[in-house]
Amino acid sequence: MGVDDNLLHESVWDSDPELYDLMKDEKKRQRRGLEMIASENFTSLSVLQCLSSCLHNKYSEGLPGKRYYGGNEVIDKIEILCQQRALKTYGLSPDEWGVNVQPYSGSPANLAVYTALCQPHDRIMGLDLPDGGHLTHGFMTPNKKISATSIFFESFPYKVNPVTGYIDYDKLQENARLFKPKVIIAGVSCYSRCLDYERFRKIANENGAYLFADMAHVSGLVAAEVIPAPFKHCDVVSTTTHKTLRGPRAAVIFFRKGVRSVGKDGKPVMYDLENRVNQAVFPALQGGPHNNAIAAIATAMKQAATPQFKQYQQQVVANAKRLCEGLQNLGYKIATDGTEVHLVLVNVKSVGLSGAKAEFILEEVNIACNKNTVPGDTSALNPSGIRLGTPALTTRG
Repeated sequence: MGVDDNLLHESVWDSDPELYDLMKDEKKRQRRGLEMIASENFTSLSVLQCLSSCLHNKYSEGLPGKRYYGGNEVIDKIEILCQQRALKTYGLSPDEWGVNVQPYSGSPANLAVYTALCQPHDRIMGLDLPDGGHLTHGFMTPNKKISATSIFFESFPYKVNPVTGYIDYDKLQENARLFKPKVIIAGVSCYSRCLDYERFRKIANENGAYLFADMAHVSGLVAAEVIPAPFKHCDVVSTTTHKTLRGPRAAVIFFRKGVRSVGKDGKPVMYDLENRVNQAVFPALQGGPHNNAIAAIATAMKQAATPQFKQYQQQVVANAKRLCEGLQNLGYKIATDGTEVHLVLVNVKSVGLSGAKAEFILEEVNIACNKNTVPGDTSALNPSGIRLGTPALTTRG
């Protein structure tokens, strides 16, 4: 016998008006303000419908066809469809690439990649956070290991040229020869130029390292072929799905299959990443996947394969370039003196502001952005710049 429980049938505005009022306030903020945080976007109705669907209710530990729970016949079909669409969106052959669509978000996905590729205390090299990298790429200060990545693995960051703002590939190559990393990370969170994946690959090959691309910020641009893709040169590629890709807050990991290299005996050396990546996601780091999010990734990937999505991404970059040009005409200094992607890094020190003060002033007039370090800054707590992005505003039109 069941229990007649009205809690299951009441709307949030009836059952929890206090919370609903806060939700309405946030919706009002989003509608009335200008969203210029480069990592944010407005997702589609179909994505939101997936996220609020009955798929939320189902547990499905494991992979399609290999679950630890019953009743997953439909869930298996949804996850397989998501995998197929993810590969198709980026033009990848299932004979050469596999994909795991279960990571909860970008940081867990990256930790899963390191878990798959490395043993504890193996060496990694990623772009330093103050130079445009990400916390999960091994960030630490001279006195403290901040990211879990730097705690569990030995991290040696590479940097940008403090004058030009461009990644110093020559110095990266020099330091990699000395440090001998197991993994080199080609990924950024605040860098306004396309990455030279071919150069990264050469440096990785010199040191017998895996090349791992974190394209979280630019995966929408890559899907639309607006900027170069990392897949040709990389062993593993991760991305969130909610930034330029405009899907749910989740992540995916692409991994190579087939022949990795040829041994000294002339025999092929095969990739063994499929089991390693899948087992790193589950059971090493996660439990049951979020099936509503996987469905939302699937519909976002379908959208990303359309001509309209390509036009949108082209406009995102065009808007970023126009924003950059306008700020330069007003006398602001822009990191790397321009942009090729969806964001602009503005040095506000020249007009007597700190990044924090500029962020506060803009928020007072309902423009959301974030303070950010610029090349040459010595403190991440008191940066000289702000990061401005165009994906969300371009979505609004």
